[in-house]
Amino acid sequence: MLLASVFGKGVRDQRWALLGWGLGVGLLVLIEAAVWPSIRDMPNFDELMKNYPEAMRKLFNVQEMTTGTGFMNAELFTLILPMVFIFFGVSRGARMVAGEEESGYLEAVLVTPVSNRSVLLQKAAALATGVLALGVVLALVLLSCSAIFDMGIGLGETLVGCLAMILLGLEFGWLTLAVGAATGRRAVALGIGGAAAVAAYVLYALGQIVGSVGAYQPLSPFQQALHNGPLGGGAPLSMMWVVLGALAVVAVAVPAFDHRDLRLH
Repeated sequence: MLLASVFGKGVRDQRWALLGWGLGVGLLVLIEAAVWPSIRDMPNFDELMKNYPEAMRKLFNVQEMTTGTGFMNAELFTLILPMVFIFFGVSRGARMVAGEEESGYLEAVLVTPVSNRSVLLQKAAALATGVLALGVVLALVLLSCSAIFDMGIGLGETLVGCLAMILLGLEFGWLTLAVGAATGRRAVALGIGGAAAVAAYVLYALGQIVGSVGAYQPLSPFQQALHNGPLGGGAPLSMMWVVLGALAVVAVAVPAFDHRDLRLH
């Protein structure tokens, strides 16, 4: 019952954040989808795309924007949606342990028979539930908009694209949660989680346009999750590295949190 309450509170604490972030994601997809018919019917669109700088064409794959799938990849799934999911995961991850430790709430949990290890794992599960819920919202809105605006984005493409967003949000969210659990400092957790996400994207982007960086690009979670689209490219095996990275940071955080002297009030 106590374990359930830790997980349940972690899920309940996200309900208003999920409402706001879900509405934001829905509006983003709706606005871009509404633009698609005018882009699709634009004369000489292929010629216009050829005038894009080479670096931009490689990074956002703009040459594929003549299809609904390619358009959504270029407009949302290459940068904006990954960052939305990462910011959601990082912000929630910083609150769940470090934020509650600083506010004093964590003390009320840890004086119960629930172990530190169990608390951290339940918090990680609650964060994963929140990121997954945001991914479900994205999938439902994308499928609806594809049908309304005749974008031709199928169920399989939608699920793979949303899975990529979920995995990115989960990896960096769990990284932030792990740093917060290890340090007890919300600001430190936010800083490291955010910096890691920015560094990973810079590596991914430079790898697209700078040949000498390309050899290191597979180290970036963005490359692992996005390099086939992610809409329309199938589920690459490299996504497993994102999963393993997320699990690894939690596995490292568990003993660190279990043996740390907590700053209880």
